[in-house]
Amino acid sequence: MKLFAINIICAFLHVSCQNPTDHWTLVPNTLVLEVDGGLGQYPLSCLDSAEEVMSRDDQGRDIIWKKNGEELPQKGNVYSVQLEESLGGGNYTCHSKNGSLLNHTVVLIKEEESKRKRILIKTDQDYLKCSAQNYNGDFHCSWTWHRSRVGEVAFIRVQRVSDSNDTHCTVDVSGQLWTCSTGQRKFRCSVDDSGQSISCLDEQHCPYAEEIHLIYISVYVKTEHFLVENYSKYFYLSEIVKPDKVRISEVNKSLIEWTYPSSWASPYSYFPLTFQIAQFRKECRNCANPCTELKPTKMLTVHSSDRCSSKVKHKTKTVCVRAKDAFSNSEWGEWSHIRLMRKRRNN
Repeated sequence: MKLFAINIICAFLHVSCQNPTDHWTLVPNTLVLEVDGGLGQYPLSCLDSAEEVMSRDDQGRDIIWKKNGEELPQKGNVYSVQLEESLGGGNYTCHSKNGSLLNHTVVLIKEEESKRKRILIKTDQDYLKCSAQNYNGDFHCSWTWHRSRVGEVAFIRVQRVSDSNDTHCTVDVSGQLWTCSTGQRKFRCSVDDSGQSISCLDEQHCPYAEEIHLIYISVYVKTEHFLVENYSKYFYLSEIVKPDKVRISEVNKSLIEWTYPSSWASPYSYFPLTFQIAQFRKECRNCANPCTELKPTKMLTVHSSDRCSSKVKHKTKTVCVRAKDAFSNSEWGEWSHIRLMRKRRNN
């Protein structure tokens, strides 16, 4: 009744009361309705063609509709989804009179930017945090769910910005493995079991060639209440590369050595790393990470593509080492640390 009254007012004033304001198919049988928070409706068809409808004995009049498994009072080939604020999403199924499934559509609601409550939480000034261990074409993106709106991945799109708009993205039956491809390029992505990160590979990327085109990644996430939001990011691998931890060993009382991360690209002369070495004289037995919780007595920066070693000052108790790409302004890797085995004097 309220919806009918609104429509009458809109017609009388000759204004547009369109809601949803936009709609599109995300993946087969999944429809996104973009809403402005007002009242509206959207028609769902059970049988797509008029021939299918007319071939039925009941001509579609006895088609039964269900939302999330609950039968709805409206019958017939077309069902009007009622929209109000962010409500209206759900798994809509249509059935013949004997109960057999005829069709289904998952309706997801996307609110206007100014009205929506975020499904993800912004960390470090961004919603998607992406990093790469090397230049082999692999990268990893993670996010943090809002504690009251935990959901799942609904759609993934990855491409180079040079790629045409005919990038086609599909998912396997598990809903975890995604493939986005054009005629020239293919990305493969897998959703982590936790549902809060993805790992992707650009299969045509060459680590020895200059990276000319940005990577564009778009992740649609949905909640159990059928709300959907899109989060996207542009980057070069050189901007997100973050080396793994190095491995440190003690040579003698005054010298330590470390090795390049095993996951880092080779040859090291072509992919050199810069290392930061921190030395600490104080003990920190109960620290979760002495590299970040103590103030160093000495800090060094070393550029090396072959032998990695550093002298250690007298009375140093702990040494920490981390690495970053020597040629890009990317992140430092995580600290590795070693507690030196100093012999104690006998009293």
